[in-house]
Amino acid sequence: MDTGLLVLRVVVGLLIAGHGVQKVSHRLGGNGLAGGTEEFRHDGFGGGTLTALAAGAGQIGSGLFLALGALTPLAAMAAMGVMTVALTVKLPHGLWVQDDGYEYPLVLVVVSGALALTGPGRWSADHAAGLTAWPLWLTVAAVVLGPASGLLTRLVLHRAPVPEEAAAGARPVG
Repeated sequence: MDTGLLVLRVVVGLLIAGHGVQKVSHRLGGNGLAGGTEEFRHDGFGGGTLTALAAGAGQIGSGLFLALGALTPLAAMAAMGVMTVALTVKLPHGLWVQDDGYEYPLVLVVVSGALALTGPGRWSADHAAGLTAWPLWLTVAAVVLGPASGLLTRLVLHRAPVPEEAAAGARPVG
């Protein structure tokens, strides 16, 4: 079981962290911070560069902490929060990823929640630090608060997307 949790944590954690690296840099196929900022603007989010930085930092930090198995319930909560925001962006496209759907963020939210509930296993920073059993109330709170924080972020920062013509200052014809 510990080997399975190690593989799951490392793969999912590094994928989440890599997703964040793409938001703020040109590494791993990213478009840099300007590209991440534009992506959020295009998706209807306010906050500009700060939003892209917060999302990227949240994904990088939570992903690395999950990969290490460090403060696992809190890392999972943060990962679930940022990936819930991504899920809400993809929601109108349906489930499947080939249609730009929410399949991928949903899997990351569910796996992060499962890691919060099961714990990181023996080969983890938590275990090395003696944090072998997180209280049930804390893990359940993390699983609830992670997605809730993502939904709250969506509610606070999202606005109706502005049509490209209006954003460019063009006047309607007619």
